[in-house]
Amino acid sequence: MDAWRRLLLAVVCGGAVAGVYAAQPVLAPMGESLGVPAGGLGWIVSIGQFGYLVGLVLLVPLGDVVTDRRRLIAVHLAITAVGLLLTSTAATAWTAFTGLALAGMFAVVVQTTVAYAASVSPPAERGRNIGIVTSGVVIGILGARIVTGLLAEQWGWRSIYVLLGVLALGLAALVPRALPPEDRTRRPAGYRQALTSLGALFGERLFLTRGFIAFFLFASFGTLWSGLSLPLADAPWHFSEGQIGMFGIAGLAGALGAARAGRWADAGRAVPMAGSALALLILSWAAIARLSWSLWLLVIGVVLLDFAVQVVHVSNQHTLTSAHAERTSSVIGAYMVFYSLGSALGAAATTSVLTSHGWTGSSVLGAAFAACALITWAVGKGLSTSAPEPLLGAEARAQEKKQEAGTAQTPRSGR
Repeated sequence: MDAWRRLLLAVVCGGAVAGVYAAQPVLAPMGESLGVPAGGLGWIVSIGQFGYLVGLVLLVPLGDVVTDRRRLIAVHLAITAVGLLLTSTAATAWTAFTGLALAGMFAVVVQTTVAYAASVSPPAERGRNIGIVTSGVVIGILGARIVTGLLAEQWGWRSIYVLLGVLALGLAALVPRALPPEDRTRRPAGYRQALTSLGALFGERLFLTRGFIAFFLFASFGTLWSGLSLPLADAPWHFSEGQIGMFGIAGLAGALGAARAGRWADAGRAVPMAGSALALLILSWAAIARLSWSLWLLVIGVVLLDFAVQVVHVSNQHTLTSAHAERTSSVIGAYMVFYSLGSALGAAATTSVLTSHGWTGSSVLGAAFAACALITWAVGKGLSTSAPEPLLGAEARAQEKKQEAGTAQTPRSGR
């Protein structure tokens, strides 16, 4: 896959996920325009997250059912565009909620896109391509904060949904024409089989280890980005919403700095680099905790945190798609359930802790989540030494039967 196709896939991911997070900087004007009371503003973001979670379970397995993921990506983008444009024209809260839920549900095109990238990549380039494509996700999450604030000041909150909707429609038309087909030898599964396969993953040692690492990883990530605006708007800084949004640039710098994570994974260093990045994640919170007296330390901490998160995220997906090459869509969709739940936990916990214990308490919480991820990595690393990582669950049993059959035939051939 050449550079511009990797860039195209990254834009697909960034544009889709931006639609889920675009409301965060403009909750107040959206609520006022749609007649949503202050106590219900949280639903504007939550409804998209809920739709995303439903899509992970019901839609992502389709990537292992269809023969041409390019067309599936295009269809998901088109429906995402419908949801975004419906939101942009909504006159009532329920109309906007319907559009946001639809856009959130089909934003799981991100997982199908990553699965496609893994499928068309040679093994030696899989990690590199996944790393570049998933960088679009982080850019979408953090960039949405910056772009939404700037556009809302000029043309109102609806403008961002118009822009994202038009972008999704354009990408839907471009993807089937610009991307190469997958290997035709891939055997699609039935939808019921894909759902069963997705459920079976939750009984596999490797998958659960990487999943729980992601759970704690994104709980730490959510603790920062869901709580950061509150202390920055308070004394001693008193920053405006636009100024607070600019801190997303530091996050983007950190995430883009991890672009080489995929190549490290291709070189066989996925597991050790994840452990090192998790240790760095804990260290980043020591700098972030000093927010009240040093913005430079905060910026350094944010860069380190987003760098570490992206490194671990790429490592996890590289490991899982390598172990389950025949069902990449299902394994990535199931893995992202942990991402969603961890992000929700971090967002909910940080505001509560911040109220009672200040930013220092939130920083301790974020570091604690990171420490839990590192402990999970250490335990999983120890377990994985007893068996090859890809050979787990049903796949391991099938391989063992083949080996037993081969062993049984060898003595007879020697007689």
